[in-house]
Amino acid sequence: MESTSAFYLHVRPDNIAVVTIDVPDEKMNTLKAEFGPQVRAILRQIRDNKALEGVVFISGKPDNFIAGADINMIAACKTAQEAEQLARQGQQIMADIHGLPVPVVAAIHGPCLGGGLELVLACHRRVCTDSPKTMLGLPEVQLGLLPGSGGTQRLPRRVGVSTALEMILTGKQLRPRQALKAGLVDDVVPSSILLEAAVALVKKGRASERRLPVRERVLAGPLGRALLFKMVSKQTGQKTHGNYPAAQRIIDVIRTGLEQGSASGYDAEAKAFGELAMTPQSAALRGIFFASTELKKETGSEAQPQPLRAVGILGGGLMGGGIAYVTASKGKLPVRIKDINEKGINHALKYSWDLLEKKVRRRHIKPTERDSQMALISGATDYRGFHNRDIVVEAVFEDLALKQKMVAEVEQHAAPQTIFASNTSSLPIGDIAANAARPEQVIGLHYFSPVDKMPLVEVIPHAGTSAQTIATTVQLAKKQGKTPIVVADCAGFYVNRILAPYMNEAMRCLMEGESIEHIDEALVKFGFPVGPIQLLDEVGIDVGTKIIPVLEQAYGSRFSAPHEAVAAILKDDRKGRKNGRGFYLYPGKGRKSKKQPDPAIYALTGVKPVNRLTGAQIAERCVMMMLNEAARCLDEGVVRSPRDGDIGGVFGIGFPPFLGGPFRYMDTLGAGEVVATLQRLAAQYGERFAPCERLVRMAEERLVFWSAVNQKEKTEVKQE
Repeated sequence: MESTSAFYLHVRPDNIAVVTIDVPDEKMNTLKAEFGPQVRAILRQIRDNKALEGVVFISGKPDNFIAGADINMIAACKTAQEAEQLARQGQQIMADIHGLPVPVVAAIHGPCLGGGLELVLACHRRVCTDSPKTMLGLPEVQLGLLPGSGGTQRLPRRVGVSTALEMILTGKQLRPRQALKAGLVDDVVPSSILLEAAVALVKKGRASERRLPVRERVLAGPLGRALLFKMVSKQTGQKTHGNYPAAQRIIDVIRTGLEQGSASGYDAEAKAFGELAMTPQSAALRGIFFASTELKKETGSEAQPQPLRAVGILGGGLMGGGIAYVTASKGKLPVRIKDINEKGINHALKYSWDLLEKKVRRRHIKPTERDSQMALISGATDYRGFHNRDIVVEAVFEDLALKQKMVAEVEQHAAPQTIFASNTSSLPIGDIAANAARPEQVIGLHYFSPVDKMPLVEVIPHAGTSAQTIATTVQLAKKQGKTPIVVADCAGFYVNRILAPYMNEAMRCLMEGESIEHIDEALVKFGFPVGPIQLLDEVGIDVGTKIIPVLEQAYGSRFSAPHEAVAAILKDDRKGRKNGRGFYLYPGKGRKSKKQPDPAIYALTGVKPVNRLTGAQIAERCVMMMLNEAARCLDEGVVRSPRDGDIGGVFGIGFPPFLGGPFRYMDTLGAGEVVATLQRLAAQYGERFAPCERLVRMAEERLVFWSAVNQKEKTEVKQE
């Protein structure tokens, strides 16, 4: 084969062919359209060699099988017909693999996703390693697509329709033991014997048709199938509110294949893939994917980061415990926690232990892995062990004097090169660094709660922060599994600054008489994961409202909130879910307890609930306040680009991913439409809706936020 080939054929002395997948100059294997001729040539060689006993497909990469198809192929398609043809080509190659006259076995180590799993499903048998890196799934729905190379047809027949629907509709990835239990793989082995195990499976011959579990057989029958698809369609509609067209198309295509046969199913799959590839929802979701991928490659500054060998954390509370956990479990870095008492340290240690123990119970990790990760975390009530910390993350109370004191203590007890990173949500980093001996090593690092789940962090340099400090802090965030965006040092930074007007407007709607559930339902239907009132309960009413006065002082009356109502709610000891009483009541324990809107809120605030606005009107008011502030943030340089602003919106506050983020959404609407809507709302509700200068200017000149980025993407596609 050519030196640039991604597929290599080697025939062993026992006449078993090993096809190694190793895309040149790439860390991850991804499938590209140009590999088609290479694969066909190899399959032809296999068919022509009558002495062969079987075939093994294996990866040449040390830590991944195939991470999926190259999404740039879809960006290059101009029409639905082109994208449909791409799917049909993939289907044909998988059919050719499945049609080989000898047993074909997939040997899987590392991520096996999307097109990678479709190739695996086309094989006759499958074996995977027991490594925690090994994950199998079809995540195309997260890009507004469905599996286009036969996945919607082969997976239901392999694992059953119920399991397949769950996997494809959610993008759920199975770990090795889960895959074995579901029947997706035939065996799980240590990585050291993967090839030998695959060869042994080849010698066993083709697997006989797998007998599905009783439940799946019942659901595959006409009556069971009808009930299943009716239930799944209803649940999907309630969850997506029609915002994700791929979900219903997945259901329809799988049903077509089961009821009308595989040929009809493959045809429906290819057509649906082509049409979905052209939807604005898929374009927006793919835009988020590309943006987050770009951010992972960036260092935040032109300087080289300093080495990261050990991390210190000040404060063992909820945030400190969460930061310690992601640093040790994902970053594999030793962590030293300092708290004022042993209780705080024990709290932080228990936080990590509980999360790791949960993983052990679910068989995601082994007890030995839990113990080794816990061994990376230690704590003390003094600064012992801080002399060798490369970066210290401060997570104490939002008190400027306290944080300045922490800076002075770290400078006294840590190494000269130690970076001080403050996890503050509102205090200016320049103020925190005001009395520092080494202000160039002070920076903000704003995490979101809960730290183990929220993917975003804001990296906030002040005017005197060095480029190396920025680069090193960005590197730490990446090691912790976070997506970092670098934002300017101003009140609220970026995420809280665009969130506050949105939340305030929801509170204004409440004070005008709109009910709690009506407001929340309006924004959930718009596409947010939770409504703004519930979000305030989740964050904590005491915490969530603390930043509003800071923003009001910095930016004026457009950030003013119904302070008297909030004060009355807080006075009634309502903090939200954490104490079981907020705008909602939480009768049970745990985050999954069923909540109910509390009618007592209306008496506390002096409001009589009468819904006068439609859900669309409520959503428009809240979202337009957010969009206007996002445009201001870009104009003032708070975010470096529309890309960063979109990632911050989607990853930080759950801005609807299918809209692509605040800036892509404004481009979709058009600046003229955004300005006209804001002017109408300003006339109706007040000057807080007045469109910012940048939006007015863009509307007049018919500009779009993403114009430079769009041009860059077009150039890259042409080059490909």
